[in-house]
Amino acid sequence: MVNTLPYGAGLDSRLKESFSPRDGVRGIEKPKALYDLIPENNEQLKNLAGRHIVSIRQFDRETIVQLCKLAASYESQGDLIYKPLAGKIMISAFYEPSTRTRLSFESAFHRLGGDIMSITDRSTTGIAKGESLSDIGEMFTNYGDVVVLRDSERESVFQMIENLKIPIINAGNGIDEHPTQALADLYAILKWKPELAVFNKQRAESEKLTIGVIGVPGRMRTVRSLLLTLGLFSDCIQKLIIINPDHDIFDEQQKEELLAAGLKIEQSTSLRKVAGELDVVYINSIAWIGDTYEKLAGDITLNKQTALKKDSIILHPLARGEELDVSLDKTPHNWYFAQARGAVFLRMALLTCLTQRINLVADSPVDRPEENI
Repeated sequence: MVNTLPYGAGLDSRLKESFSPRDGVRGIEKPKALYDLIPENNEQLKNLAGRHIVSIRQFDRETIVQLCKLAASYESQGDLIYKPLAGKIMISAFYEPSTRTRLSFESAFHRLGGDIMSITDRSTTGIAKGESLSDIGEMFTNYGDVVVLRDSERESVFQMIENLKIPIINAGNGIDEHPTQALADLYAILKWKPELAVFNKQRAESEKLTIGVIGVPGRMRTVRSLLLTLGLFSDCIQKLIIINPDHDIFDEQQKEELLAAGLKIEQSTSLRKVAGELDVVYINSIAWIGDTYEKLAGDITLNKQTALKKDSIILHPLARGEELDVSLDKTPHNWYFAQARGAVFLRMALLTCLTQRINLVADSPVDRPEENI
């Protein structure tokens, strides 16, 4: 039957329901408590000036916590009165397709007052003519103040570093690492539970988290970097459950490194068996194999019928597929949109430090309008 309702019928109610302004994800990701809890230690951030960021292994716990404090400061302010990166140029070189990471970095740099030169297709560059990445690095030194690189090959970032005299940020190198995604993931967790930012060797077991990670640690750069980051916060974690229908999921020595960091690791082939005990569920379903990828199958799907712990949160690096159903979008479990939003402010914090402009923001008061706190 043809719908004969006049155009606009019921539109007012739909507009009111679907298009009313929202504060993030119903405000649950507000950063004030995290900002207020962390004592300022700017020396940690000053040590990042001019450094290449290739691996999460370059960070210690205190530096990550201070980056999260600066990110919370940025997120609390709204529009910046002072633009600390005015006059700076970021080269955004994404030789592998990206939506969130590229736009997140570019949004961060724009918000800080800087300018951007963006490459989104390697076929339009000298690479198509056989130019080496080390030569490109030599040229980038003359054109910008910081480089953000994503490439499908693990060695690309290391090749570019050979002749690069400005900082570079690894935005994903093959299946190896994605350090700023892990920092953004941790920032989301700390906003949810700010008390975890404070090291406490005597933390009660009841205050520790049980974290479930759905994925393949050996073939997912987001998972690899996240697990290394969680190793720095092992005092906050009761146990880490890796959920995967397969058993051969770690690289050689990968699990041993995580155990040495103090993580207690279990494995499960079924999400349903462990969902009710998880405080944080981190899900990613894309695993890389050579130049292609596979999607995980089996009992790994999250939807509104999943028997989740009442106060648990879900994180996902996005983009998602069938593994994370939209039925969870309007539930309190949804922290994946807050996670993506917070990545902008975390990257703002990191870019400020790398470009040696931390002195312009570190001692300034935080202007936090009431609606943002």
